[in-house]
Amino acid sequence: MQIFDTLDISASGLSAQRRKLTAISSNIANVDTTRTDEGGPYKRRRVVMLESPQPARFSAVLAGQQNRLDLTDAGHFAEPESRPGEVFAGSGVLTQEVREEAVKPRLVYDPNHPDAREDGYVVYPDINVVTEMVDLITASRAYEANVTAMSAAKDMTNKALSI
Repeated sequence: MQIFDTLDISASGLSAQRRKLTAISSNIANVDTTRTDEGGPYKRRRVVMLESPQPARFSAVLAGQQNRLDLTDAGHFAEPESRPGEVFAGSGVLTQEVREEAVKPRLVYDPNHPDAREDGYVVYPDINVVTEMVDLITASRAYEANVTAMSAAKDMTNKALSI
């Protein structure tokens, strides 16, 4: 594991949580949107996150840390080759996509609404504001945790450089 891997992991977490916060705020802002450019009501957006694999074996990272500073050759910080079936250490988060969820829309009887159907019902997106707020709090706490981890890694690096 290189010295800046912790910062890279936290940075990928910050980016992923920012995308999640953007999707959640878009969901909350469009809770009453009955007409979109694509036609129909707004569809709830959800960010899909996956672990990003690191090219170093976890066992090699643990074993290599002990004698790593004793090496003087050019391959001092070279990553070991991976072998099939070995466990990898995670190196962050990938946001695979922002997926629109196809859920059953909410029908509200309002015959005077401009988007009302012939039967008087208006099709609204089925977005639960309470669920979105819980997701918002979770994402903001995860964002704060990544900021704290990044700050701690920066402080440790600064302390190591001052030795």
